[in-house]
Amino acid sequence: MAALDEPLTKLVGPRTAKALADGLKLHTVGDLLHHYPRRYAERGELTSLDELEVDEHVTVLARIEKVTLIPFRGRKGDRLEVIVTDGRGRLSLVFFNQGWRQKELRPGAQGLFAGKVGVFNRTRQLASPDYQLLDDEADSGTAQQFAGRLIPVYPASSQLPSWKLSLAVQTALDKHLSDVGEPLPETLRAERELIPLPEALELIHRPRNHAELERARDRLRWDEAFVLQVALAQRRAAASALPAVPRPVRAGGLLDAFDAKLPFTLTAGQQAVGAEIFADLATEHPMHRLLQGEVGSGKTLVALRAMLAVVDAGGQAVLLAPTEVLAQQHHRSIVEMMGELAEGGMLGGSEIGTKVVLLTGSMGVPARRQVLLDMACGDAGIAIGTHALIEDKVQFQDLGLVVVDEQHRFGVEQRDALRAKGGQPPHLLVMTATPIPRTVAMTVFGDLETSVLDQLPAGRSPISTHVVPALEKPNFLARAWERIREEVGKGHQAYVVCPRIGDEPEEPAGKKKRKAVADDPEDLGAASDERRPPLSVVDTAEMLGKGPLAGLRVEILHGRLAPEVKDEVMKRFSAGQLDVLVATTVIEVGVNVPNSTAMVIMDADRFGVSQLHQLRGRVGRGSAPGLCLLVSDMPAGSAARARLEAVAGTLDGFELSRIDLEQRREGDVLGQAQSGVKSSLKVLSVLEDEEVIAAAREEAAKLIAADPELTDHQELRAELAGLLDEDRAAYLEKG
Repeated sequence: MAALDEPLTKLVGPRTAKALADGLKLHTVGDLLHHYPRRYAERGELTSLDELEVDEHVTVLARIEKVTLIPFRGRKGDRLEVIVTDGRGRLSLVFFNQGWRQKELRPGAQGLFAGKVGVFNRTRQLASPDYQLLDDEADSGTAQQFAGRLIPVYPASSQLPSWKLSLAVQTALDKHLSDVGEPLPETLRAERELIPLPEALELIHRPRNHAELERARDRLRWDEAFVLQVALAQRRAAASALPAVPRPVRAGGLLDAFDAKLPFTLTAGQQAVGAEIFADLATEHPMHRLLQGEVGSGKTLVALRAMLAVVDAGGQAVLLAPTEVLAQQHHRSIVEMMGELAEGGMLGGSEIGTKVVLLTGSMGVPARRQVLLDMACGDAGIAIGTHALIEDKVQFQDLGLVVVDEQHRFGVEQRDALRAKGGQPPHLLVMTATPIPRTVAMTVFGDLETSVLDQLPAGRSPISTHVVPALEKPNFLARAWERIREEVGKGHQAYVVCPRIGDEPEEPAGKKKRKAVADDPEDLGAASDERRPPLSVVDTAEMLGKGPLAGLRVEILHGRLAPEVKDEVMKRFSAGQLDVLVATTVIEVGVNVPNSTAMVIMDADRFGVSQLHQLRGRVGRGSAPGLCLLVSDMPAGSAARARLEAVAGTLDGFELSRIDLEQRREGDVLGQAQSGVKSSLKVLSVLEDEEVIAAAREEAAKLIAADPELTDHQELRAELAGLLDEDRAAYLEKG
């Protein structure tokens, strides 16, 4: 394995090695060998040009249709425009002051063209792309390389087009294929009729036909599934070996009193999931459970009943929320639901009640000091807060349960720091409002038991969703604002959501703004193409207040407002003192205002499918029907419009999450969810390969039961070590 850990500088030289590292995060020979082609082209087969996404680095196989040299007006120089086609779509290639290329870029020629997809005059184009003409016999070396075999097309970068990457991979195969080890146990490989790993790598990069390619993929799917499932099996085994304080349900306590107060009956799903959680809490090993479900299915109520059961059993529970707005909302709604049961030890409080406290980073010193004291002495049975709960000063008398809302927004280390505050490992309940297909949950959260709430409480109203094509039909947008006025006229309230805040400092002249997404997760629409800047909360609120919504009570809400301002705005909106809230995605999860019936999402195409589903879940939470309008400038037939039509077409969050994962590439999701994992999936599809994933999970469990430390499987141990980020190799022991 040592040879595969060699830096690429020795293999391809410093210049190419730097390009591989900077553009593709490939640093070693092993990284390069496992950088698989994205797809394969054949002579005579053309790329589907009508499916190219803006800002993507692509390599396309196409035929030149037209070549035009256009002189600049009033100054020296020219622009060479080359139109290529696949028979269904067209793509423009543009070269500046390179008229000499007319001699080789001739109509009828076929070639590989690589570059970053941009937009100019509403037409997709590649500016100054690299290319390799396959019909040009003058470059016989490359032509012969591609002759008679599938052409691998690699995920590439601006510095390295696909065919240059291919040459680097060929060098690595020629020199180091014999150094590749065998991580899969021999018995497993024989039972599943899988080819050796060196042969699989040879065939994935140099397939002569589709049969060879499929044999390689079959083997590599198993590698990815099995190594990941071994990691998760180790984690499950370690968790089941830890001791925990059992927290059995006690009759006649807080939980029974709370259930008696509820003005409605729990759904069958809430009762069933509650029983699963109570059974886990009663065991002597820590619960590790994922609670997922549809928007509005009542996950918070299920979690609250679990927290009350733990308080009844003498412990304390905490609810960790990703934002102050959500923490405040949880605290407000839980206190309202519990009533006098949340006022333990206070005048007018119930004798069997407990304190429910809120801790956020913006609290004043006296209030903060009192909350810390209540938690440390045990008076506060339930604590709700943000990252402030993780700080060293925070202590609990007997922490029995940690509930994490929106798991994907917290790092492993943050959750572990909170769980470490218990004398023994507390039970863990992870909630997510994004429905996850079973195969994804099995892969991403394979160390957690999973509970699903797929039944909405009685009385919930349906939400109708419509796409508003603002450019094509501006009268539709005007009608959207009329609908908002109509809802307010009926005594209801509305949200308007924008992808950007709008109070950003001015950029220096000549400098394009491209960092908003990285700097602030609420700023989802930093301009990265030729489109206009995304609409902002500040500008939209001003436009609406002076224009179509003049006379209505319009207010803004976003993450950069002072905490006390955010809380005040939400209180006023919840109390019905505001008509329209113009906000960022800060309202995406957990905000519950039953009187809100309408939502307009501006630049909806700049949001993900699952995110749109979460956002619209803020309306229709009462007895009146909900309305969600998705406003977009994108043309009919575009991929962006197709996403919006999918959201408008179904309220099934599990179906939408599947669509979202297919479009966003599920490997990216896996890489984010599995904190500490170095690379995402390349061959395995967590949506399509359920059989492989389930079988790998079973095989991994058997292997870890027989050899927990992988003493007899050194190659597998090495592969597992390579899967984990070196800085956080201990992440598997964390929750």
